[in-house]
Amino acid sequence: MSFIAPEIRDSAIARVNPVAKLIVALTVSLALLLSIDVVSAAVALALESVLLAWSGLSARQFWHRTLPVWVAAPLAGLTTVLYGEDSGAVIWQLGWISVTEGSLTLGLAIALRVLAIGLPGIVLFATTDPTDLADGLGQVFRLPARFVLGGLAGLRLVGLGIQDWRSLGLARRARGVADDGGIRRLFGQAFALLVISVRRGSKLATAMEAKGFGSSSPRTWARASRFGAAEIAVIAVGVAVAAVAIGVAVAAGSWNFVLA
Repeated sequence: MSFIAPEIRDSAIARVNPVAKLIVALTVSLALLLSIDVVSAAVALALESVLLAWSGLSARQFWHRTLPVWVAAPLAGLTTVLYGEDSGAVIWQLGWISVTEGSLTLGLAIALRVLAIGLPGIVLFATTDPTDLADGLGQVFRLPARFVLGGLAGLRLVGLGIQDWRSLGLARRARGVADDGGIRRLFGQAFALLVISVRRGSKLATAMEAKGFGSSSPRTWARASRFGAAEIAVIAVGVAVAAVAIGVAVAAGSWNFVLA
């Protein structure tokens, strides 16, 4: 079972080793976290917008998957504008809430950073199959097999958890216990899902242990995780995006190193 939609699976970025995509996401995120300024985030977001056209996601898939980021970014910016550190001229004030030129700039920088970090991360991992990622972490990064396979098994259960939640809701409606008391119904259904998840996790752990997944012996892998020219090119593009964003911000004089 693949977690990637068929139309995305054949895209160029979906065929890249997930380890390379992970390195790109971490590189861009680290570069943007080193400073809080508008220029570097805006430049990175502009470059990413051009590159995301090659992700293979349709417009509907893109907006559907990234909707939480589009909601979180303005909220983070608004919170910073209203309650962030004041500096510069006061634009608006109501009691202990004030909006200044500095808080507006800081809020815009935070909102752009949330978008510049969140959007490529979601898109990159939307084109990544968990099994391919586990193969890459185990063979390329040489992470412990028990850790990698345990994480993969847990991730595979997420889809089952979503199906269980829907089944629980339908079953409760069929029994007539989901007609009123929305808050109580939510907590009751969540507790039932927790019980089901614990039971399934225990059975899965026992089955994996019985099949030798808990062994400390060297492990073989069913599929080879290859790391070649395409992966190096993707990493180079990610490093270039981070470098250009930092370089433009430094040249514009807006670079504000957070650790300074």
